[in-house]
Amino acid sequence: MPLTGPKEMFDRAYREGYAVGAFNVNNMEIIQGIMLAAAEEQAPLILQVSAGARKYAGQNYIIKLIEAALLETDLPVVLHLDHGQNFEICKACVDGGFTSVMVDGSHLPFEENIALTRQVVDYAHARGVWVEAELGQLAGVEEEVSAEKSIYTDPDQAVEFVQRSGCDSLAIAIGTSHGAYKFSGDARLDFPRLEKISAMLPGYPLVLHGASSVPQEFVEMANRYGGKIGGARGVPEELLRKAAGMGICKINIDTDIRLAMTANIRKVFAEQPEAFDPRTYLAPARQAVKDMVQHKIRHVLGCSHKI
Repeated sequence: MPLTGPKEMFDRAYREGYAVGAFNVNNMEIIQGIMLAAAEEQAPLILQVSAGARKYAGQNYIIKLIEAALLETDLPVVLHLDHGQNFEICKACVDGGFTSVMVDGSHLPFEENIALTRQVVDYAHARGVWVEAELGQLAGVEEEVSAEKSIYTDPDQAVEFVQRSGCDSLAIAIGTSHGAYKFSGDARLDFPRLEKISAMLPGYPLVLHGASSVPQEFVEMANRYGGKIGGARGVPEELLRKAAGMGICKINIDTDIRLAMTANIRKVFAEQPEAFDPRTYLAPARQAVKDMVQHKIRHVLGCSHKI
C-alpha cells in the first residue's frame, strides 16, 4: 500500500477518542519492529524521521527501508518529518516523498513562528502534504531539540496561530517534555488547558510530543546489565490515554523504543560475552520494539483494529 496522509486517520481518531502513534525510526530493525506490531494490531501508523535520523541513516535510506516494509503490508502509513527546524529541511522532505512534515518554530517569537509555518504550509499544501506546527515549548533534551523550561500553550494564541498559519495540526505544550527525565515531582498534565484548547478548536487534531512513559522495567534492566540511567521518569500511561480522548490525535513515542532496545542489547552482551554477530543482539532488540509498540497501541493509544 502506498504512503498516505494523516487526514482520514485523524478525523476518525478525533471522532472515536483515540490517538495514532507516531514512532521515531532510525534503522531497519526499528522499522521492522514497528511495522510488525501495527500489522498484528491492525492499527494506523505514523513513522517519523527526526533531523538526527536523517543525519544518521540518510533520508533516502530511510525512505527506501519504509518503502520495502510497505511491500509486506496493507497498513495505512504516514511518513512524517519530526521537528523540521527550517523551511529548507521541510522542503527537502516534501520533495523527497514525505506525506507529512512538522515545522518547529516554537523557539521563535509568535509572529516569526507564524511566518515560518505559513511559508512551509504554502509549499507543502501545493504538493498535497500535511503540515504540523508547534506552539508553546517543551522542556528537556532529545537529539537536536532542547529547552531549559516549558512554556505552556496559550489557548487564545493557539486559535490565532492555526487561523493565520494554516497548519493542519498543532503540537501543544501541556506538561510533557522531551527525553527520559521528564518529572522531578509528581507527574501531571494540564488537562484544563487541553480541554480549553480543544473546545476553542473543535474537531481540530492536536499533537502531544515528549510523551514517552519511560517504563521502569527497562530502566532497571539497562542498569542491571551495566547501564547508568538514573532518575529517568516519564508520563504515566493513564494520563496519555486520557489525553487521547480529549482531542489529542497524534502521540509521539521515541524514548521508550530506545530504552527497550538498549536494555535488551545490554542483556545479550552481558549473558553472551562471546557473541559478535549483530543478528544475535539485534533480533531481540527488534522483538523488544515490536512488544513495546503493541503495548502502546493497545493500552495507551487505543488505536488497535482502527483500519
